[in-house]
Amino acid sequence: MARGDAPRDSYHLVGISFFILGLGTLLPWNFFITAIPYFQVRLAGAGNSTARILSTNHTGSEDAFNFNNWVTLLSQLPLLLFTLLNSFLYQCVPETVRILGSLLAILMLFALTAALVKVDMSPGPFFSITMASVCFINSFSAVLQGSLFGQLGTMPSTYSTLFLSGQGLAGIFAALAMLLSMASGVDAETSALGYFITPCVGILMSIVCYLSLPHLKFARYYLANKSSQAQAQELETKAELLQSVTLSVFPAITAMVTSSTSPGKWSQFFNPICCFLLFNIMDWLGRSLTSYFLWPDEDSRLLPLLVCLRFLFVPLFMLCHVPQRSRLPILFPQDAYFITFMLLFAVSNGYLVSLTMCLAPRQVLPHEREVAGALMTFFLALGLSCGASLSFLFKALL
Repeated sequence: MARGDAPRDSYHLVGISFFILGLGTLLPWNFFITAIPYFQVRLAGAGNSTARILSTNHTGSEDAFNFNNWVTLLSQLPLLLFTLLNSFLYQCVPETVRILGSLLAILMLFALTAALVKVDMSPGPFFSITMASVCFINSFSAVLQGSLFGQLGTMPSTYSTLFLSGQGLAGIFAALAMLLSMASGVDAETSALGYFITPCVGILMSIVCYLSLPHLKFARYYLANKSSQAQAQELETKAELLQSVTLSVFPAITAMVTSSTSPGKWSQFFNPICCFLLFNIMDWLGRSLTSYFLWPDEDSRLLPLLVCLRFLFVPLFMLCHVPQRSRLPILFPQDAYFITFMLLFAVSNGYLVSLTMCLAPRQVLPHEREVAGALMTFFLALGLSCGASLSFLFKALL
């Protein structure tokens, strides 16, 4: 709640700035996983022109490097590492250096990813450079998020909501950018280049927004009054929980699902729409539902049961139309099955994650919330890393 003597947020500039900063923190992860078809074609060793195709009917092509799995694992391990190191790091490095330095590093690494579209390179070195970029980008993203959460702990709760909304829309933004690149009608190389330049523009906007905060009276007023570490930690826990997915199958398995229809426009757009865009929209919708009701409550045994039942999505997705398989049969070949599973998967993910975060503070005493928040953040990061590791096993079982 805003203080009585606080200045007004003129033209909502501070709110817009934190919304864009929230968007920028999760753009890297979402732009990498949404572009999985592009990376798979490059790693398949295709020729000079076809290697740069952003997305055609190659979504289900052979993934010799296990790119889907590695990009997921190397995105989550930095989160686990910096969850352990954040207390030490945040005491030794000034806040401005952490935030601005992370944004600039992410910008340069994404510029490198965009530049590689124009570079002919054999699959091995391309894979190594891309994986190093993924690891470093997500390391800087972890530092960036933790630092911004600390700043948001000093602001009214409305600004935390705006920041989290920006994070929630990052996946939708990446999926729409993919679809626009595919539908633009330009050549494949220009389409891929435009796609990877888009997050660079987003990061530049985030840098401008951050640099503008000290010049806005409203932001100066609140950021000059640092709140307790407990507030920042509680917000950090909430934001990290809101971005989790069942990483054992998404995107490692779901990105391999192809349309069972004849080759054409629908089969070309099937995975970007039905996997990434649909997931992010329905996940955002699921999180929004907790604004209207909280069911089941914290004392109900139904909540842990519902969370455990989500494991059923693992075999369901593995039995969908993934052509490259040698062990399991395809029991759900029609597109409608995959779309239905994805709808339920995404809504339940968003709703249960948000519900758990809303109910968690009620389970501990007020003075225990800081420790509980730290433990929740650590075990979340550990769980995400374990899920990413399990994706190798599930892919091998196909």
